[in-house]
Amino acid sequence: MTIQLPDFKGGLRAYDPRPEPLALTTGSPFTSRTVFSAAHVVADPYADVSPDSPAAVDWDATLAFRRHLWSHGLGVAEAMDTAQRGMGLDWAGAAELIRRSAAEAKAVGGRIACGVGTDQIAAGSLVEVRAAYEEQLALVEESGAQAILMASRALAAAASGPEDYLEVYGHLLRQAAEPVVLHWLGPMFDPALEGYWGAGDLDTATDTFLEVIAAHPDKVEGIKVSLLDAQREIDIRRRLPQGVRCYTGDDFNYPELIAGDEQGFSHALLGIFDPLGPLAAEAVRVLDTGNTAGFRALLDPTVDLSRHLFQTPTRFYKTGVVFLAWLTGHQSHFTMVGGLQSARSLPHFARAYELADGLGLFPDPKLAEERMKNLLALYGVAQ
Repeated sequence: MTIQLPDFKGGLRAYDPRPEPLALTTGSPFTSRTVFSAAHVVADPYADVSPDSPAAVDWDATLAFRRHLWSHGLGVAEAMDTAQRGMGLDWAGAAELIRRSAAEAKAVGGRIACGVGTDQIAAGSLVEVRAAYEEQLALVEESGAQAILMASRALAAAASGPEDYLEVYGHLLRQAAEPVVLHWLGPMFDPALEGYWGAGDLDTATDTFLEVIAAHPDKVEGIKVSLLDAQREIDIRRRLPQGVRCYTGDDFNYPELIAGDEQGFSHALLGIFDPLGPLAAEAVRVLDTGNTAGFRALLDPTVDLSRHLFQTPTRFYKTGVVFLAWLTGHQSHFTMVGGLQSARSLPHFARAYELADGLGLFPDPKLAEERMKNLLALYGVAQ
C-alpha cells in the first residue's frame, strides 16, 4: 500500500512501505565491545501537566523499554541527555528514574550506568557546583550503578578557566567509590556547554580533559566523547592512558569509530542505539566474530537515519527517538515530557519514518504505517 508523505518543499510524495521487517533476534553477550544505549523516558499521556510542570513519567512503559534493550545485550545509560535531562526531566525525576532503573537492572541482570550532573541547581559557585555533583554521585553509587560524570551547565558558567575544571573533577574522582565514565558533551547538544574545560579552542580543551584523566587513571573507567568530530575522537582515544576506554558518543560517525583501526577502537554509548537497539546488537555480534565488513554492512546504512534525527538543532534529536519508539510499538502514544513532541516538523517525521522503514526497524510495519497515517491526519494530510 502507498502512503502519501509530505516533503520539504510543501508537497506530497508517494511512498511504498516495506512489507516485512528485518529479521532480528536476541543472542549471546558481546565479547569485543561494550555497548550502551542512552535510553529515553516515556511520558504519562494522561497526566494534567504543562511544559513547565515536573515530568509525569509512565514508569511501567519506561522500564519495559529498558528490558527490551537488555534483552538484546545492550547496556543502558540512564538519566542521560536522551532521557531529557535539563529538557523536561528535572533532578527529582532523574533521581527517581535512576532508583527504579537500577533496581530493575539488578532484578534482570542488565548492565547500567547513570548520569551524574548538577541540574538540581541552575547556577552557583564552584563550591555549590561541587556539592551538587556530590549529591548525585552519592545517589548513583547507592543505587549500585556505575557513574557517568556528565558535563555541567552550572560548572561551565561558574568556572573561570581550566584550573577550576581540574579542581572540581579531581575532587569528584578522588571520592568516587568506583571508576567512572567522564562525559564530554559538545555545544551542538547543549549550547550552554560552549567553552567546556575552560577554553573555546578545542585543542586546549582537549589537553585539559586529558590532564584530568592522566591525574586519576585508576578512577576513570572510560570517557564518552560527544563532539560529532570523528578525527578528534580518534586523536583523544590514542592519547588515553592504558586501560581507559573510549566510548563513542558520535551519532554521525559511529560505525567507523566502533570498527576502529590498527591502533584501536571505540566502545559505544549512543543515543541512536535507542531506536537501533536490536540492529546495533546484531551488528556487534557480527563484529565479535572478526567480520568487520559484515558489521559495517549492517550498521553503515543506519547513518542516514541517525544524521537525520540528530540534524541541527541537534538537542531536539530526542523527539525523533521517541517518535520511532511510538511507531515501533514500544509505547502507545507520541507524547513527551515537556511537550517536546512539537520540536520537529511533519516533514522531519515523515523522513524519519521512511528511513526507519527502509531499514526494516519496525517489527510490525502495518502498525507503524497506521500510526504514521494517524499523525498525518492530525496535521490535515488526507490519504
